[in-house]
Formats: sequence, structure tokens, C-alpha cells
Amino acid sequence: MATVTTQASAAVLRPSSRFLTGSSGKLQREVSFKPITASPRSFKVEAAKGQWLPGLPSPAYLNGSLPGDNGFDPLALAEDPENLKWFVQAELVNGRWAMLGVAGMLLPEVFTKIGILSTPEWYDAGKAEYFADSSTLFVIEFILFHYVEIRRWQDIKNPGCVNQDPIFKQYSLPPNEVGYPGGIFNPLNFAPTLEAKEKEIANGIVFVCDIHTGRLAMLAFLGFVIQHNVTGKGPFENLLQHISDPWHNTIIQTLSS
Repeated sequence: MATVTTQASAAVLRPSSRFLTGSSGKLQREVSFKPITASPRSFKVEAAKGQWLPGLPSPAYLNGSLPGDNGFDPLALAEDPENLKWFVQAELVNGRWAMLGVAGMLLPEVFTKIGILSTPEWYDAGKAEYFADSSTLFVIEFILFHYVEIRRWQDIKNPGCVNQDPIFKQYSLPPNEVGYPGGIFNPLNFAPTLEAKEKEIANGIVFVCDIHTGRLAMLAFLGFVIQHNVTGKGPFENLLQHISDPWHNTIIQTLSS
């Protein structure tokens, strides 16, 4: 909410002159200015909630209750309430994977450049040798991800149904919001508490920051991929190249060449 208060003051010049005759016989004019102030006026400007573009109304099914809801849904993907539940969790998980991916692409390159690590660039990581060949690694990852995604889908359909470990019964997670399991998955205790929710602190800090950071990371990941396809280099190397000659190493010169 933005509040703007203006106070207008109008000064009207009204001359009052007197003609005096000095000792030299010349005329002297004395002029006085009297300011007239107008009554102060104030007005308030409020940004409409849930409008990603000013003047464009939000869809009726997006009422601003979801974290990060700005009314942006040009393809009407969230029109179905059941689909909306899935898309909310899909965006949340994809944003978290993007945050991990961006960190995994950027930090190894930075540490390698300064001499702390010796790792390949992210676009050459698939060429390195690991404990198994790429086909074996793909099968292992597919099985593990399939299991996790099935459990996550069950939690969306029936919240809390997968809080208990199916094999080790003594391990379970406390009741929490879908997508925020808490427990061992929240070592820094960032999960919103009931008291915070009642004060609307959680929705403004935890949920909104999580989704906004995830969206930014998804854009950054896409930018890293496009940047490499254009320049053939990593993001940190491109940054160093730009800093070395900021007037000539820019996106304009890169695209023009």
C-alpha cells in the first residue's frame, strides 16, 4: 500500500505600491508581496491486490489468498480447483530444484576459479566418470524420483497420509502444511507455527519468500542455459569477462557478433 499526501501552496502576488519623493526629487517605488496559502489537500493511492499488470483484472478464481498470487494466469491453468492444488505444489518443488540447480551450477565454478575446488563446468559434468555409467545412474534416479513423487502426490490428495515412514514405523513427521513437511526436513526451524499463521506472519515471510526465490531461481537457471548456448561459457566466467571490460563485453556486443 502506498500513501501519498500532497499539500499545495499557492502564492498570489498582490503588489501594494507607494510613491515617495526623496530629497533628490526622484520617485521611489516600494512594492510588497503578500502570499496567500491554499488549504492543504490529501489523497491516497493504493495498488490493487492481485494485479500483475495495472488495470488488468485478476481471474475470479485467483483471489490473492495463495502466496505469491498476483493474478497471473494467461493460460487459465488454475481454473480447476483440483488442478490448482497440483500446480501450486509443482511450482513450489520446481522452484526448490531450481534453487539447488543454480547453486550447483554457480558455486563449483566460483570455487574452481579461485582454486578451492577442481570440478568440471556444469555443462561438462555429464562427461565425467562416476561410480557407474550414465545408463545405470539414470535408472537409479528414475526409481528414486518415482517413489518420492508418488508419495508427494499421495500427500497432496490426502494431506498427512504419508507422514509416517512405511518401513521404519518409529519415524514420523509432525502435521504441517502440504509442501512443508518440517521435522528433519526443517533443521533451521523455518516452518511456520500456528501462532505465526494467526498473525499472518507466515504467509508474508516463509511462504511468499519461498515461492518468490524459487521463481527467481527458475529464471536464473533458464538464463544460465541460454547464456552458455550463446557464449559457450559459465555464468561466473561471463561475469568476470564483463567486469574486465564493462563497456565492450556486454549482451549487445555478444548478440551483434
